[in-house]
Amino acid sequence: MIIDSHCHLTYEPMASSIEKTIINANKNNVEYLLTISTEDSSFSKILDVINKHKCVYGTYGIHPHEAKNHKQINTKKIVENVKKNNKIIGIGETGLDFYYNHSEKRDQIELFNEHISASKLLNLPLIVHTRSAEAETLDILKKASKKSNLKILIHCFTGTKSFAFKLLDLGAYISASGVVTFKKSKDLADTFKEIPLDRILVETDSPYLSPEPLRGKTNEPSNITYTVKFLSQIKKVTYDNFSKITTDNFFKLFGKLN
Repeated sequence: MIIDSHCHLTYEPMASSIEKTIINANKNNVEYLLTISTEDSSFSKILDVINKHKCVYGTYGIHPHEAKNHKQINTKKIVENVKKNNKIIGIGETGLDFYYNHSEKRDQIELFNEHISASKLLNLPLIVHTRSAEAETLDILKKASKKSNLKILIHCFTGTKSFAFKLLDLGAYISASGVVTFKKSKDLADTFKEIPLDRILVETDSPYLSPEPLRGKTNEPSNITYTVKFLSQIKKVTYDNFSKITTDNFFKLFGKLN
């Protein structure tokens, strides 16, 4: 069994062919999919998808790019939305993206902290997007982890080895996307060689970031098999064993799924 821990089933073109997308995933032993929230206005679509499809679970959160348009979102609002459905099992994606700066840094940081507070209140995993913001992300997560335990999942990790191990010190899990298979991602692959097996999850971030040899094409959850194969080889374990370990890691972080 494989779990796609981060996909966007409400994004096109998957949204228009969701039945086919899920069938393709299941045929490739991808038994569960976690579809990720990025803005408040589309959350109703996530609720609709998880209600219609038994194997799909969801999250609630605001992507850092969207912080400027969501200044009204606070801890209370996040908690209220999560409680709308027991198949909403995570907070995010949230975090900091200073690469594009689509939203002011101050707005991103404030919203990130609101998500962290909700994660603590509900004892649910915090799904973190971080780009060109390693120091700031680490500082915020360190402070939050000092006061109480925080369940952290760094999605689509592409950062430095030093950053990875500082996150591991906080108890974080680190998720690999198709980026790790890219020919230019040797440093990232080397980092994943050293990340302990019991702290790795896998994802597609579909419809983005198709793994090699599909790079440049629209991604979907079934393509996670290429990432699993690549990582199992560099970790020197069998494909089936790596699949089981990453699935077990997902359950440790999110709990068993019904």
